[in-house]
Amino acid sequence: LSCFCSFAQKKLPNVTLNNLDGKSISIINDFAEKDKLYVFSFWATWCTPCVNELDELNELQSDWKKELNVEFIAISIDDSRTQKRVKPLVKGKEWAFNILLDSNQDLKRALSIVNVPYTLVVKNGIIVHVQNGYTPGSENELLEKTENAQPVNKPDRK
Repeated sequence: LSCFCSFAQKKLPNVTLNNLDGKSISIINDFAEKDKLYVFSFWATWCTPCVNELDELNELQSDWKKELNVEFIAISIDDSRTQKRVKPLVKGKEWAFNILLDSNQDLKRALSIVNVPYTLVVKNGIIVHVQNGYTPGSENELLEKTENAQPVNKPDRK
């Protein structure tokens, strides 16, 4: 669990990835709306817990969006051997996320991610919560942490 602490208040790295249509997306510039929450979920087609988590988040995202200004981004770490499975899986599952491809694992490496599923909540370019792994029900904790994501520059309460 030490990774939960080490990411506190860490900035998101400036990495550019492609979406499923091959368009370049800048992690910092394209997901920079002030005070909007971004949930980045790192996953792979061969990772069953990842697919289960994204199924669950896909089910819940419309409810979350009623309460929160939030956007979900699923980042596939599939390499050149398995990347061709991403688009058919996403289409078959009808996931309504932005899907990005980290095929060289540049973002994964920049964030020192060891294994997936790995989920980040980002606000104003700062990582405010990290969740590593998935068990059914852990999306409830993720929602709670997301709801409680505080503005970065809030004054200390004394």
